[in-house]
Amino acid sequence: MKRRSFLLGIAATPILQTGPSHAAAPIHVYKNPDCGCCSAWVDHLKAAGFTVQVTESPDTSSLRKRFGMPERLAGCHTATLEGYVLEGHVPAADIKRLLAMKPQALGLAVPGMPVGSPGMEYGDRRDPYKVLLVDRTGRERVFASYPG
Repeated sequence: MKRRSFLLGIAATPILQTGPSHAAAPIHVYKNPDCGCCSAWVDHLKAAGFTVQVTESPDTSSLRKRFGMPERLAGCHTATLEGYVLEGHVPAADIKRLLAMKPQALGLAVPGMPVGSPGMEYGDRRDPYKVLLVDRTGRERVFASYPG
């Protein structure tokens, strides 16, 4: 009987593990208090199962500099999570992939404000954009591409 109970318990374990399997720490978003698209990106993260902490800041440029994100890769908000910097409208799926891979990197960036990226939805319009993986020296490479 004990063996059977033990085996049943092991078999049931994955069923008991519910909820998202991403970061336990919240994504800390620094955004301009007047920016609606930043708030829409926060909503996108929450819908994907992330916990989000928001700090209103009229000067995200100084935050980017403090975190080491090159200004040429600037978006309209900056976030931090588990030692990574997230710049701009990075899709939640790419953040999850980053956390799963755990590369030696500064973080991810979506420069500018591309229409169709999370938080920048505008009807059916979708501009092509890239998510960049930024290393600690500021060099970047394509992490993900999204067609228009």
